[in-house]
Amino acid sequence: MKKILLIAAGVIVAIVLVVVFVYKQQSGYTKVLTAKVHKQDLATVVSGTGQIKPTTYVNVGANVMGRVTHFYVKEGDSVKKGQIVATIENVQQRANVAGQEAAISAAKTDINSYIAAEKTAEANVERAKADLEQKKLDWERAQSLFKAGIMARQDFDSKKAAYDTDVATVAQMQAQLNQSRAQTESARGHLQTQVATLRANQDMLEKTIAIAPFDGIVTNMPVKEGETVVTGIQNTAGSTLMTLADMSVITAEVKVDETDIVNIKNGQPADVTVDAIPGKVFKGHVTLVGDQALLRSTGIATSQSTTGTEEAKDFKVVVTLDQPSEELRPGLSTTAKITTAQKSNVLALPIQALTTFTPPAPNSSNGNVEAASSSSASKTPPVQGVYVIEKDAHGKQRAKFVPVTTGITGATDIEVLSGLQDGQEIVTGPYKTLRTLKNGALLKRDKQPVAAQPGSTT
Repeated sequence: MKKILLIAAGVIVAIVLVVVFVYKQQSGYTKVLTAKVHKQDLATVVSGTGQIKPTTYVNVGANVMGRVTHFYVKEGDSVKKGQIVATIENVQQRANVAGQEAAISAAKTDINSYIAAEKTAEANVERAKADLEQKKLDWERAQSLFKAGIMARQDFDSKKAAYDTDVATVAQMQAQLNQSRAQTESARGHLQTQVATLRANQDMLEKTIAIAPFDGIVTNMPVKEGETVVTGIQNTAGSTLMTLADMSVITAEVKVDETDIVNIKNGQPADVTVDAIPGKVFKGHVTLVGDQALLRSTGIATSQSTTGTEEAKDFKVVVTLDQPSEELRPGLSTTAKITTAQKSNVLALPIQALTTFTPPAPNSSNGNVEAASSSSASKTPPVQGVYVIEKDAHGKQRAKFVPVTTGITGATDIEVLSGLQDGQEIVTGPYKTLRTLKNGALLKRDKQPVAAQPGSTT
């Protein structure tokens, strides 16, 4: 029994010695997570949420007052340009067109009769001219005979009277011809008036038939078949039969946070996803960047808001899809990821490794920042950088703060412009440890995963 107790005491002493040894070895060391700086491709992406919107909407309204007799489409249907989509009662308009067509037909018949009368008048003029020519010859011959004294005065006066009569007849026939021509032209003018009236009546008839102005989708039909629609007057809008959306050019209209809008430019590429079509990505590019800030709570532009409260703001960004799909519908919820910057094969480090270090003030005697003067002139601004792991003269791992200049930011990494080299090992966490780490502190790599710390950017 005594022997067993001695053995147990020896084991306990050995355990205590091991614990003390390990504690001494571990004291003064800080456990940290590490990673190596390496080259990679980086892209800065800005996200925004919104909805699918066609570039063109058209409200097909009522052009005449009347009852809707038939709809040829329903909401969600695709239509082609020129397709009849609805009709409004048109009994009066059809009657007006038919009556005007009959009037035009009668006017054309009148013109034909006037043209025939004109030709008759032309023939009468030609006959009168021929008679006049004969009477002129007889009159000239009578003058010669009368001067020679071989024609009686009675016969001479008879020839002159016949000649004068034919001159008057030609003038009369010519006047009748001119009258016939004037009647024909008048009839043609009346015909043109009748044709213009027919066009007006046909236009009124056509307005009772609603035609699709382009290829698109019916997105809204506020009235039902059988309801009476009216046209707009002055500042009062008329009835809307339906709304058509042109789906040939589709956009994703999203809202982007005010802190990211300065980096977005027209032409930047974007990946658009739609909640209703999971697993599919639509390529697009930015075509419009709004210049009006929108209140996030109401969506009203700040220039139109009457409230003086400060709140988060967004800006409208329009992304036009490169290849529209028939699966898309107006109003579908969407997310656009816009690539604002992209670089290949650049040195990068994890974002969570970045920290700040405040060097000792120049007038500090012991290097303690708190011992320096509190005046603004003696304060040293903090420097952005990372802690690099380096070995000291005894081969121990220590933290060395290195200022770093950064470039574009990716999803988890940030570009290194200066301060580090490829392959250097840096401290990446834990978050609390990194924020309290001292320059020159002894380090020990912690291979165990660490849970995310509050406020961590990882």
